[in-house]
Amino acid sequence: MRRAVENAEDDREQGWRDLLQWNITDKDVVVGIAASGTTPYVIGALKACRENGIVTGSISCNPGSPVSEHADFPVEVVVGPEFVTGSTRMKSGTAQKLVLNMISTTVMIQLGRVEDNKMVNMQLSNEKLVDRGVKMVMEQLQLGDYETAKSLLLEYGSVKRAVESRK
Repeated sequence: MRRAVENAEDDREQGWRDLLQWNITDKDVVVGIAASGTTPYVIGALKACRENGIVTGSISCNPGSPVSEHADFPVEVVVGPEFVTGSTRMKSGTAQKLVLNMISTTVMIQLGRVEDNKMVNMQLSNEKLVDRGVKMVMEQLQLGDYETAKSLLLEYGSVKRAVESRK
């Protein structure tokens, strides 16, 4: 995932093998991403997913692309030609990232991790997020004391559970 493997995108079987390493099941959803919509690695993975009853989506930047044919939920974001030919990280990559952000935000909402336009079940993985969570706890519980709110947040591990502990 972190290092380029030359010619890997041409292997129709490797995408499925890579997914199997993550113990993929029919409870998962796989979204294939291919700017051109023609990448064999992505198409092969999506095809194998469908053969195994796994819900699929795709994000490409060409209408009617082959990757869309192999996805249950294709998204085609037509951005037009790149400013620098062959550099799909520019318009295509940016557009695909925006779609992924929309999908992940929608998933968080559907899972109940967002309430009143606030992420109440975020990972408290750094000081900025802890501070943000403390302020949410203070607001929702109408607490004037930062340290009390912080103690609650850290004890319960999420804004949602901290607030529920006091209601």
